[in-house]
Amino acid sequence: MAKRDYYEILGVSRSASEEEVKKAYRKMAIKYHPDKNPGDKKAEDNFKEAAEAYEVLSDADKRQRYNQYGHAANASSASGGGGGHYGGGMDMNDIFSQFGDIFGGGFGGGGSSRGGRRVNKGTNLRVKVKLDLQEIANGADKKIKVAKYVSCHTCHGSGAKGSAGAESCRVCHGSGVQTQMRQTILGAMQTQTTCSACGGQGSVIKEKCGTCHGDGIVRGEEVIEIKIPAGVAEGMQLSVSGKGNAAQRGGINGDLIVVIEEEEHPELKRDGHNLFYECHVNFADAALGTSVEIPTVDGKAKIKIEPGTQSGKVLRLKGKGLPDVNSYHKGDLLVNINIWTPQHLSSDEKKMVEKLRESKNFVPNPSKSNKSFFERMKEYFE
Repeated sequence: MAKRDYYEILGVSRSASEEEVKKAYRKMAIKYHPDKNPGDKKAEDNFKEAAEAYEVLSDADKRQRYNQYGHAANASSASGGGGGHYGGGMDMNDIFSQFGDIFGGGFGGGGSSRGGRRVNKGTNLRVKVKLDLQEIANGADKKIKVAKYVSCHTCHGSGAKGSAGAESCRVCHGSGVQTQMRQTILGAMQTQTTCSACGGQGSVIKEKCGTCHGDGIVRGEEVIEIKIPAGVAEGMQLSVSGKGNAAQRGGINGDLIVVIEEEEHPELKRDGHNLFYECHVNFADAALGTSVEIPTVDGKAKIKIEPGTQSGKVLRLKGKGLPDVNSYHKGDLLVNINIWTPQHLSSDEKKMVEKLRESKNFVPNPSKSNKSFFERMKEYFE
């Protein structure tokens, strides 16, 4: 069954602001909340679907990729990053843990601790990677060194000194939340807010680590391998899950956003999946016919210039362009033939050309098979 459009799920337009998306999700989450719909599998599925939509549309990077490539963008990001996993069996507690604060601390029911203790999320990092045309055509494996926050090697990310450096919070008893019962128009509703004593961590550090000073992270470097698929383009972004900055005190790492930069080829020009090459031949070769060598993405290729070839004729080399990043389709290499007219002639050359000028064969006489410029342009883009 095809996945529904995220904007349709939340009932917002594609130009909706971050606040509008948040309000729409809150409305949907309240409507389909398991506490209001006990035992209703459809309501639970709708709740998960709304959470999945909000996860993507509330993240600027994921939303941009979704707007450009649809569901495939965030589901097939590099190294498995992206959204689209709630409907695939993610536990409900994970949804409450990640998005509980959208309700002002989250809310649960029946005495459960669905809101859970607060989970820190490391910030995303953004790097630029330059690729030449051959790497774009074939895909590439890159290793880059990234300066980032990493988990403290002394305390292993806990922020505490030694095993006795932290204790369970006495206010929330380790849950990370404080619970209140409130009367609403829907009846009694249990709400949860982040614990004011521990900040949602569930524990309080008694003695801070001397290396990271209680943060659980330090500045460091990591060499990261990035697998870049064939067919990417300038400005395209790939997300490498979990390779951004480490989170404070053992949370979830941020993502590494890889922005593609394309190096210009000295001879081939790109237009989407097609490549263009300007091939200049002299008058004699165009009249008599010849073979010429032209550049391609992977090296050189020989093409045949038929006798009587006119300037402006385009030869199409099928499948010699670039692949589509989202399919098996490949573009073509279009070779535009330009007849080179000499600009400086010797006296002997002028005499020869003067004799040729008088020949009937040198009087322009285009046939119907010689397509006009506009007809050729129309063919290129069909």
